[in-house]
Amino acid sequence: MTTTLPRTPAHPARTRAGRREWLALIALFLPTLLVAIDNTILSFALPAISTALAPGGTELLWVVDIYPLVLAGLLVTMGTLGDRIGRRKLLMIGVSGFGVVSLGAAFATDAPQLVAARALLGFFGAMLMPSTLALLRTLFTDREQRRTALAVWATGFAAGAALGPIVGGLLLQHFWWGSVFLVNVPVMVLLLVLAARLLPESRMTGPGRLDPLGVLLSLLAMVPLVLAIKLVAGSGVTPAALGALLVAALAGVAFVRRARSLARAGREPVLDVDLFAAPVLRVSALANATTMFAFTGLLFFSAQYLDLVLGYSPMRAGLLLLPGFAATVVAGLLAARLARRFPLRTLVPTGLLLAAAGYLLCTLLGTGSAAALLIAGSVLVGAGIGLSETLTNDAIMAAAPADRAGSASAVSETAYEIGAVLGTAVLGSALTAAYRSSVQVPAVLDPAAAAAARETLGGAVDAAAGLPVPEGPALLASAQEAFAAGVDLTAWLGAAVLIAVATVAALTLRRYPAPSQ
Repeated sequence: MTTTLPRTPAHPARTRAGRREWLALIALFLPTLLVAIDNTILSFALPAISTALAPGGTELLWVVDIYPLVLAGLLVTMGTLGDRIGRRKLLMIGVSGFGVVSLGAAFATDAPQLVAARALLGFFGAMLMPSTLALLRTLFTDREQRRTALAVWATGFAAGAALGPIVGGLLLQHFWWGSVFLVNVPVMVLLLVLAARLLPESRMTGPGRLDPLGVLLSLLAMVPLVLAIKLVAGSGVTPAALGALLVAALAGVAFVRRARSLARAGREPVLDVDLFAAPVLRVSALANATTMFAFTGLLFFSAQYLDLVLGYSPMRAGLLLLPGFAATVVAGLLAARLARRFPLRTLVPTGLLLAAAGYLLCTLLGTGSAAALLIAGSVLVGAGIGLSETLTNDAIMAAAPADRAGSASAVSETAYEIGAVLGTAVLGSALTAAYRSSVQVPAVLDPAAAAAARETLGGAVDAAAGLPVPEGPALLASAQEAFAAGVDLTAWLGAAVLIAVATVAALTLRRYPAPSQ
């Protein structure tokens, strides 16, 4: 069936969703689950990929980085494309392409093939997320039901992140590295069946032609921006990083000017930049980016701490982090109820401050039971994220007209993607810098092993295993102490960012009414 939405900011009729709509939510939940699993499962397969395909260092880096670069660059374009050609149609194209390319990636015979497959996964993945969020708005027009549906939809990220290490560990224990891509295929087949039967079509009425120059400018703004962040994280402030940042800034300015020019001329821009005139949309996007910043930063250091400092297996480390993911789910569902009594200006800052409290707990890892403190910290971070992101996604959807649902969804998803990149880049860089400045490497190591030991805790663990007593244990102890000191610095930095954004949110949203009003 096809639902044609008016091109006005008027709210659609607020009919309550029934059984069919709640079943359709399963189809919208699956892409978030799968994308989150893909984000965490690949890291477990990298050693096996390195052994099987023998990529160079640069090629291995591109295996990891090409997916988020393409994804971030195309989210805005795909969001507005879905508004034009139909959100269900775009979702089904993305699902089909993602499944086929996953099959190809699993059987790649060399590193360039895998890099190309990951790029295509980013291309089709960019079709999934804006479409699912926009369709959710079409299905759930009642505000209270939509908040609950958004909470369920958002739990896919937490559930996927929790399942990634567990599924990855099980697959790699019994199968080859390509199995981490094959896990996508049956889920995508199921999603195609559910989408065809349960999801309605919705699109903008009488859309104009897609602006090719606007698409190019959006790519030139987003891809170099994400690349610049990654370059700074890996190599510091280099000419290449500054050049990428300059290209992103110039393209971003040109993109905004062109969008406004087209709007004045009565034509459709790639993104309606006037959406950002609403303070609630701006601060909600900022909060979304910050929650992903906190989430990816916590995963970055907690998994390594449990594995390489406390000595837990990757499987057990993943299980120990499950309470944090469960807290995200519970808090997201609770947010829909709390929104009946408390305004956005109270709940969003509260969520961010809960996450900040979790980070502050992580500064105490060296003073007591580190595993218990890390679990408690992850629960607070997870609860804060679940509380905040459910309401900010709802606010972004409500702030935009119905026919701009795809564009508004793309804004939310782009904020998530940038936040995820910044979480690893900023917090990961702070941790790495602190580690490098503190670790003591014995002179007996050969230059290559010494460089690896100075670079990462994993490199130091490998190097220590090949050294005799007392050099081996001394290197291991020094590396673990340096990493713990880096975690302290990282946790303080993460808490400071969360507190700062919570303050901005509280000040910006102080006149914004409760979501139910």
